Amino acid sequence: MKKIIESRRLLGVDKSVELKALKTIYRNFMKDWHPDKFHHDEEAKLKAEEKSKEFIEAYHLLVSVAPETQAQQLEQYTAVITTSKIIDFIYKSQTLQLNFADGSKYEYFGVPHNIYNKFLSSDTPDRFARRHVYHSYLYRKVTKAQEE
Repeated sequence: MKKIIESRRLLGVDKSVELKALKTIYRNFMKDWHPDKFHHDEEAKLKAEEKSKEFIEAYHLLVSVAPETQAQQLEQYTAVITTSKIIDFIYKSQTLQLNFADGSKYEYFGVPHNIYNKFLSSDTPDRFARRHVYHSYLYRKVTKAQEE
């Protein structure tokens, strides 16, 4: 959740921003901070490169967790969580990344440490995740499933 909050703060938006408005805000930031705009000053160009990378990362994160994006990908997400087993996971700073057998990876934000501990101690992590993780936390797709 911290990454999401920081991204919203960086772009100056709240959680109710729509994708169209987010795209416009992002483009305006990129116009102002594009490194090519600072070709005459090397130090300013380096700063602009750094800032533009931050804007790009924040924009992509916010697009990936937007309700419109999740609605578009709901069918694929449902297929992954119902048919593919969890093969690996990473937990860091209340973010749980689940890696599935089909190659898909999803991040779940705001997962409390006690839920993670219960997930760890569960005899059936897939079942636990279905009941307590998949539809309880904000998520985003990190990578797509492998194409056959």
